[in-house]
Amino acid sequence: MDSLSQIVLGGAIAAAIAPAGHRRAALLAGAALGTLPDLDALVLAFTATDPVAVMTEHRSYSHSLLVLPWVAALIWWGFKRFGKGRVAESPVRWFWAILLALVTHPVLDAFTVYGTQLWWPFTPPPTMWSSVFIIDPLYTVWLLLACIVAWFARARPLAQRALVAGLVLSTGYLGWSLLAKHQVEREADRALAAMGLGNAPRFSVATPFNTVLWQVVAMTPSGYVIGERSVIADKGPMTFRGYPSNVQALRQAADIPAVARLNWFNRGFMRAQVVDGQLQLSDLRMGLEPDYTFTFAVAKQQGEGWEAITPQQLRPAYEGDEGRERAKRRFGTLWQRMWHQAPADGVAR
Repeated sequence: MDSLSQIVLGGAIAAAIAPAGHRRAALLAGAALGTLPDLDALVLAFTATDPVAVMTEHRSYSHSLLVLPWVAALIWWGFKRFGKGRVAESPVRWFWAILLALVTHPVLDAFTVYGTQLWWPFTPPPTMWSSVFIIDPLYTVWLLLACIVAWFARARPLAQRALVAGLVLSTGYLGWSLLAKHQVEREADRALAAMGLGNAPRFSVATPFNTVLWQVVAMTPSGYVIGERSVIADKGPMTFRGYPSNVQALRQAADIPAVARLNWFNRGFMRAQVVDGQLQLSDLRMGLEPDYTFTFAVAKQQGEGWEAITPQQLRPAYEGDEGRERAKRRFGTLWQRMWHQAPADGVAR
């Protein structure tokens, strides 16, 4: 999730657990702890050798549920042993405040589609429950309001009530997102089975800034199909539209390290294109057809095969003034689509 969401989640949790007299200190400590796992991005900026490494190593060791409890214990011990302050006054409450402010960060990240390596150093594909967009105001606003109230109310009972309410409402919103996702996937399963794609790899993801309109992507032998579903407006069977991908080139280049790494990271949900003799791979999980946030040039043609190159990240289509205007138009279309059923012309092909 975005940094603000992680800051207010960490602050709200720590302030709800710590003693009432420590409220403001807990808000600040929780905000810092909620941000701490994402500092791996700074490390990668100085150590990663290519953009594929930056993408696939983010949310790894610093987001591991096998690492963060030890980090929390070390921080707690340090403040308890050498701080002689609030942690020493209430060690049990502060232990849980520190631990939960840290470990809820990767758990929240796992609700997005990017993927979070919760079990690093083991290497299953990153966890991606993909039920909320990376920025979702209806998740964040309750926690933000709770932290503001708690800051000014300090030790008064109002602060604790606000924090609990904020945590309950934000968690309830995540629960709603999972319910909406289940409804969408149920309809997608029916439609894909009718198309002969019942066993096709697929994923569903909420579109930007909401959990009303969803996108489902399924891989096919020649590319992929995409369907949309509004849990408010749409009735009847889902429809899908097909798009090509150069699956032959992707198979031929499968052993190139950057290709293999991306295939592991995004579970094979990639569009492959050959442009000017380069193999370009786009992560289908993030973006809207035909514009995807992460596209990498990873190989060049060498005779009938492919030769690895230093990966290059291509400029997203939404950058620059023209790109931002394009994004505004796309978001306007999405807003209308949330509340209105699509015309009956979206057919799979």
